[in-house]
Amino acid sequence: MQADGTASSLNDQVAVEEPLEIRIGNRPFVVTMRTPGNDEELAAGFMTSEGIASSKADFREIDRCPLSSNPENTIRIRFSDKIDGQSVESRRYGAVSSSCGVCGKTSITAIGNSHTQIESDLKVRRQLLFDLPERLRENQVVFDRTGGLHSSGIFNQDGELVCLREDVGRHNALDKAIGYSLLNGVWPLNEHILLVSGRVSFEIIQKALAAKIPLVAAVSAPSSLAIEVAREYGVTLIGFLRPPKMNVYSHPQRILD
Repeated sequence: MQADGTASSLNDQVAVEEPLEIRIGNRPFVVTMRTPGNDEELAAGFMTSEGIASSKADFREIDRCPLSSNPENTIRIRFSDKIDGQSVESRRYGAVSSSCGVCGKTSITAIGNSHTQIESDLKVRRQLLFDLPERLRENQVVFDRTGGLHSSGIFNQDGELVCLREDVGRHNALDKAIGYSLLNGVWPLNEHILLVSGRVSFEIIQKALAAKIPLVAAVSAPSSLAIEVAREYGVTLIGFLRPPKMNVYSHPQRILD
């Protein structure tokens, strides 16, 4: 419909949002609203960012659950013997919306029980950082068609794109990217850069800590708690990365002229 009142009817491509049930064995563990695709990565990344797993070896199997009435929307995880099954069961979650992920950490002190300080020798030139938003945008294929997805891109220290994932939920996009990295041997990510297409919330920094990512950048704003956690745990946090300017909120020593 136009401002002058004229209207027409046509088909539009929109972002898909459907529930994904993640099971531990055959028992439901969590349901998250996501854009279908890369579901195994999403499950692995979720378990990693929640501090349940820390390496590919922690997973014995990740597959579709044949016992589900809707297997295309159900992922089953079988952990290796080193993971305490009872401890995992005690952390069972309910439903997770695409706009807000699960966060069982209610304070910075609580995060310290699961994650440690970031230790990384990563150094990145300022101009390389300014080049990243365009590289991210060039690879947002589904966003080009729908205009309705968040993106998370993981780059190496030379600015090469390692993985980009899109999803209706910003936390899902990051979990997918983390899961890809873990399952494909690009792990840990302590010499890599994370760039997100939207804002940086507390939860994005929490997930970055789980993956040991030393530098998190966004084209939009960070939250106050995201800044606080980044400062406390050694993460370089950049907001409003829009050439020729950016805001550096913590640990600027990793950025070179």
